[in-house]
Amino acid sequence: MALMITDECINCDVCEPECPNGAISQGDEIYVIDPNKCTECVGHFDEPQCQQVCPVDCIPLDPGHQETKDQLMDKFLKLTGKA
Repeated sequence: MALMITDECINCDVCEPECPNGAISQGDEIYVIDPNKCTECVGHFDEPQCQQVCPVDCIPLDPGHQETKDQLMDKFLKLTGKA
């Protein structure tokens, strides 16, 4: 699954620079995650870095974008040009 940012987001800006895929950006009201770029940090790190630094724990799995670890790895390979 890709991750998502909920409306509990306080716009603290700590998640955006941690994303190795550039999937996080400022939305209209809160930060948002592009599910086409989010790999849950598969291929980069053992755990999603945005979740690790979020002070309000507002970055859960996005039930609207379910993916297996293999699918996330395939996405990582395509995004990094290693496919």
